[in-house]
Amino acid sequence: MVDVVSPAKRSQMMSGIRGKNSLPEMLIRKALFALGHRFRLHRRDLPGTPDITMPRRKIAIFVHGCFWHAHQGCKYAKTPSTRTAFWTAKLQANVDRDQCAAEQLVEMGWRVLTVWECSTRNAEALECLPEALQRWIDSDARIGEISAQTLVSQSLRRTGP
Repeated sequence: MVDVVSPAKRSQMMSGIRGKNSLPEMLIRKALFALGHRFRLHRRDLPGTPDITMPRRKIAIFVHGCFWHAHQGCKYAKTPSTRTAFWTAKLQANVDRDQCAAEQLVEMGWRVLTVWECSTRNAEALECLPEALQRWIDSDARIGEISAQTLVSQSLRRTGP
């Protein structure tokens, strides 16, 4: 299958993807700040350079794009139909690197939370996000994950059918 855009246009599109200060990251930072939490950004001295850290609580938060980090079962995590071998290998390397960084952080005594981009793209999930963040921060969990699927299912359990 041939790409539907020219190589120059694809390059331009890919160069516009930011690794820091993305919209999902900004929404999560805004929610944390509104909850009264203070944090540090992009700590390069920690494995994986967490997007957000709360040093006093030893919490590291990664904000992952569903496509780039191959979020399982997410509608935003589709493997491209062109150059599938390349993309499969590239995305799997990202997943492996993320897992290694999380394991290293846990070994160092940090708690690790992954917040998926889809939790900020769904209005219903976004509404539940601050409560879910606070609930995880207050828990004793070493590793956690917040996604649109988990937020919407938690919302349905609270409100009922």
